[in-house]
Amino acid sequence: MGDLFYWLFNMSIVGAVTGLAVVLIRLIKRIPRRWIVLLWAIPFLRFLIPLGVGGKYSLMSLLSRFATKTVVVYEGDLTEYTATNVIQAAKNYFPITYKVDLLADVFRYAALVWIIVAAALILAMGILYAVTLSELRDAEQLRGSIYCSPKITTPAVYGILRPRIILPEFCRDSEKLDLIVLHERRHIRRLDNLWRILAFLTAAIHWFNPAAWLFLKLYLADAELACDESVLSKLPAGEHKRYAHALLNAREGKVVFASAFGGAKVRTRIERILSYKKMTVASGIAFAALIGAIAYFLLTNAAV
Repeated sequence: MGDLFYWLFNMSIVGAVTGLAVVLIRLIKRIPRRWIVLLWAIPFLRFLIPLGVGGKYSLMSLLSRFATKTVVVYEGDLTEYTATNVIQAAKNYFPITYKVDLLADVFRYAALVWIIVAAALILAMGILYAVTLSELRDAEQLRGSIYCSPKITTPAVYGILRPRIILPEFCRDSEKLDLIVLHERRHIRRLDNLWRILAFLTAAIHWFNPAAWLFLKLYLADAELACDESVLSKLPAGEHKRYAHALLNAREGKVVFASAFGGAKVRTRIERILSYKKMTVASGIAFAALIGAIAYFLLTNAAV
């Protein structure tokens, strides 16, 4: 357990570093949120996967000159699989032999605390999710997968395998119901509830790292903005103001494991909706190339 936590702690530091890079990139407002959401996969992969391949022009290669070490885990015919070692507290790694004997006890007890808290958080999330779905079983079906319930205050998608769009009572007769449903259907198509739960689980595993919770919060906001962009790309320009009005009329509510219509800061969303411009083919290719380059820079380990 101590060895496992040693590598998890390393992964948490690397995930925090790559996540901070994404935080800086997302400050560039010209980059659509649909692309930024893809970038959030990088720190979450770093939080969850200890191994990687080397890259001469990676962020880890740059940092390896000052504060990191690369440990070869498996050497194949075509490539090496390595792990980034930020702590550098061991003399040998398979098994880990610490430079100071006291560190073995520190990581052993830290691992015990980590697994207890992580298990408690995951269990609490599972119970909350199950209770929420149970409470909404009596929602009234309007048509298809669209339901209505007085128990919620904002439209949202609930469930993963069989997602349901559940609306509050005030949306039942809304003249902008078509736009609200369109938004929620984009959430379903984008599998946002699945990614949301995986993001929560990642934060629970790295509960001791404040950066993981910050990234979770920013990801959830960006996912909502990305969904708005996805909807706007399907609407004629004349409908954008109507969509903004629909958002203003929807009450904000906190929904943990569901993708909600009013789930992000309304002012920010309104500003981005009203300034939205459809992406050209050329700009789409340029953004794709940029995201690919950033992924290479942040996902690869230092070359050995």
